[in-house]
Amino acid sequence: MRSTVMKSVQTPNLLPILALASFFIRLGGSISIRPVLTGPVMAYLGSRVALRCIAPDSSLPVTYELMGGDGVLMATVADLKGEQPASFYLKVTVALEGSYRCRATTGGSTAVSNSIKLIVVTPASNTRVTSEPYPPVAYEGSCIELSCSATKGSHLSYTWFFNRKEVTSSTSPLFHHTGNKLVMGKVTPEHAGYYSCVAWSTVQDTRRFSSSFEVKVTVKVYVSKPRISFSISNPGASPSGNVTCWSTRGSPPVNISLLLDDKEVGSVTATESLAAWFSVAVVLGLDMGTLRCRVNTEVQKLMSEPLTLEVVPVGGDVKVEVEYLYRADSKLTAARLSCGVSRGTFPEYSWLLNDSVLPPETHRDSHIQPDPPHYALTDHRRILVLPKVGPEESGYYRCKARDSYNDSGYWVESEAVQVQVTDRILNCMPEATSSTETPSKVFMNTIEILTIAFCCFHFVTLAVALGCIYKMFDQNQDHDQDAIIGFDTLPLSASTSSEQDEPLSRDLVVQNQTVDTTI
Repeated sequence: MRSTVMKSVQTPNLLPILALASFFIRLGGSISIRPVLTGPVMAYLGSRVALRCIAPDSSLPVTYELMGGDGVLMATVADLKGEQPASFYLKVTVALEGSYRCRATTGGSTAVSNSIKLIVVTPASNTRVTSEPYPPVAYEGSCIELSCSATKGSHLSYTWFFNRKEVTSSTSPLFHHTGNKLVMGKVTPEHAGYYSCVAWSTVQDTRRFSSSFEVKVTVKVYVSKPRISFSISNPGASPSGNVTCWSTRGSPPVNISLLLDDKEVGSVTATESLAAWFSVAVVLGLDMGTLRCRVNTEVQKLMSEPLTLEVVPVGGDVKVEVEYLYRADSKLTAARLSCGVSRGTFPEYSWLLNDSVLPPETHRDSHIQPDPPHYALTDHRRILVLPKVGPEESGYYRCKARDSYNDSGYWVESEAVQVQVTDRILNCMPEATSSTETPSKVFMNTIEILTIAFCCFHFVTLAVALGCIYKMFDQNQDHDQDAIIGFDTLPLSASTSSEQDEPLSRDLVVQNQTVDTTI
């Protein structure tokens, strides 16, 4: 009876020990299992990936379970042969992005592997270039920002192309590349051109990209101050004035208007150029008012200088002025003849050498006409230049002028002016300085002239002073002789003095003449 009671007491005491021993056995078994999970960390959307799990040195059979980051069981694979990794094949979707673990179970022991974070990469598609401002048109000095945008895509990189050349660090002074943006601050005409971009991503050794279409960037140039001029056509009873308005710099289109006494009389939108032409009525010899050109753009409004609409017929005096041009070493190089008309708005000029008309220009408005080679015409034939001055160019030159818009008008002629090469012209500097002389040379010539005049003045003063001293000395000698001889010998002494004064006076005159000749 007692032994039975003792057995019943000892049995409950062994149960905790057996449970603890079983726990340590299981704990020892779980420590021995060390599963390892391997696989890619990035994968393209829609591709297939393989995650592999293996528990080395584990007893068979082994059961592998793939679990998501939230602990959800996704797949199970059993290893019955040993040392064979369990492969889990997945088709990549957006929902598959996240962390994964592998749980291995063998002989009642379970262990969890390392974690792998899978990133799902979406390839770029439908890539295009957008701009701010839109459309990409801006004036010089402003900012343009381009963006490379893809309808779909993740983990993207971007490459820009300017006129089909990649934008690299060598072109960085013109551009600032950050993210998917290309920023151009204070644009210049150099920024104008065609831009495109490529959005791309790389997974392992595979690259996928999407290219955009080209976008044209326009950089507008501010319009310069307009200019104005007019000419005459349709000569006769009712001539017509042709007014030209133009700017030398700017980007079309621009609106060009003509104002007569501040009233608009015509307007044109110039799309291909920066010039416009208008026709106005003109009465010869009458002031018709003041003309101005106005140019308008979306950001500018400019006015030209005023121009009086008046056509004065050619008349009055015509004069030829000759100017000889010298080199720095005072040698003659050329001659320049200009024809001046006292009045006339649109004069036409013609030149004559020894009453023979010089050949006309092929193009009246050309700046230089080198035919024949021994002369040249410029400033619409108003100026005749002789590049060399020799016997062939010497002679009598005249010019004549008439209204350029009237071919049947009369000529007003100048007096003939002789152009002849002499030793003085060839070897001496002219009294009037030519256009080739420098201000320093003119200054030196003035100093030399003043110095010579100053020296001459001192020589004359010295000669006069010597003459006066000599005469005073002679008068002193006469007074001394008068005092010694007395009054009774006065006629004789006076006669003697007169005889002595005459040669002295002659000597003085000769001396003065000698001084003048030296000067």
